[in-house]
Amino acid sequence: MILLSIDPGFDRMGVAILSREEGKENLVYSSCVQTSAELSFPERLKLLGDAVDEVVQKHKPELMALETLFFGKNEKTASRVAEVRGMLIYKATVLGLPVHQYTPLQVKVAVTGYGKADKAQVAVMVRSILKMEHEKMLDDELDAIAIGLTHFAHGGLKNLLERR
Repeated sequence: MILLSIDPGFDRMGVAILSREEGKENLVYSSCVQTSAELSFPERLKLLGDAVDEVVQKHKPELMALETLFFGKNEKTASRVAEVRGMLIYKATVLGLPVHQYTPLQVKVAVTGYGKADKAQVAVMVRSILKMEHEKMLDDELDAIAIGLTHFAHGGLKNLLERR
């Protein structure tokens, strides 16, 4: 299975391709797509969409996993992130990719076992699970990887429950 997982954002969007073979998760690709604040929002949205198109064309994922929207203090930012999520769900639908969505709490629990884990704890566990080198990555990129791992964890749980 090849999974495209995304941490949506319009300033920075984390993107990861993970595979699962014989019960083992592998990181195939990851990056953080950054857009300039000097561009209009529609231009930024286009750049993000184009980046997703490139990744999909190169890696041919079978499904997409996204983090659901977390409403913080800044309503304008949350609104823009919601628009990015809408574009991503549209793209996935056009490409025939099923979309699975996970809350930040689900991601933290799946990756660390603790719902109040901070970003540093999530990053340590992502690197540990995938046996990654300690190369520098932005939080958004690590979050995209964590979302993918969450999907695999939920899929594994679903498969376990279906066998009963």
